[in-house]
Amino acid sequence: MKRDDKLKERITRLMLFYRENGRMPSYSEISQLLGFSSKNAAFKFVEKLIKLNIVEKDLKGRLIPKTLTNPIKVLGLVEAGFPSPAEEELIDTISLDRWLINNPLSTFMLKVTGDSMIEAGIMPDDYVLVDRSLLPKSGDIVIAQVDGQWTMKYLRRVGKEVILEPANPSYKPIKPKKELNIAGVVVAVIRKLK
Repeated sequence: MKRDDKLKERITRLMLFYRENGRMPSYSEISQLLGFSSKNAAFKFVEKLIKLNIVEKDLKGRLIPKTLTNPIKVLGLVEAGFPSPAEEELIDTISLDRWLINNPLSTFMLKVTGDSMIEAGIMPDDYVLVDRSLLPKSGDIVIAQVDGQWTMKYLRRVGKEVILEPANPSYKPIKPKKELNIAGVVVAVIRKLK
């Protein structure tokens, strides 16, 4: 097996572990997963992945993925208006996690329930990516705890007043009575069509 093929196969195993377990493996688990005879070999392998910009370490030294998805080909542009002739040509490749996530250490995902944000294009069973490092501005969609209850709404500032506004006329805006804690700003919506 060629060196590059072996590396790709090992990265694929790591990727599968991450997808199945929702976390990166420990060094012992990497040794076992990839058939290394020692933890030292796992350390060297991880250093190689860090140099390749595939993983990084958080402040506590734990591994976190920078990109553990296969890049997807960008084959051209598609007209969403009137039909036009199209040619398939490789424009670029992108990794969805790199494209969607700017701050991996401060980003988390939530599954959407309820329909209060449907006019913003956020439907029940969608997933939203939330970045807790962003400073929320008026007009952002935020995840907020209002008087002990969690919700997702538009943040509106009117003078000194803060209002959480739904994107569905069936719901009324929320004005915090006692407390408002904003957990993060919604940066992406993910929906699987099939």
